[in-house]
Amino acid sequence: MAKRAIELAETRLLKDGWPEYYDGKLGRFVGKQARKFQTWSIAGYLVARMMLEDPSTLMMISMEEDRPVKPTMRRSASWNA
Repeated sequence: MAKRAIELAETRLLKDGWPEYYDGKLGRFVGKQARKFQTWSIAGYLVARMMLEDPSTLMMISMEEDRPVKPTMRRSASWNA
């Protein structure tokens, strides 16, 4: 699911010029006053992609007190393999 979300975001952000935010009930429209080519939009996408490719990169941005905690990976209750 995360991989699909990243692929969708990549396509839309590139096509729309890396806008500041999306608007509308379903988030389909570039915000009326959204600025284009926002550094934080690009940075957020890159971090998400890096973390998807290598989850250990989370340690680069986590706080020191969070390091001992190892999150358990569980499947959603709605998962139908």
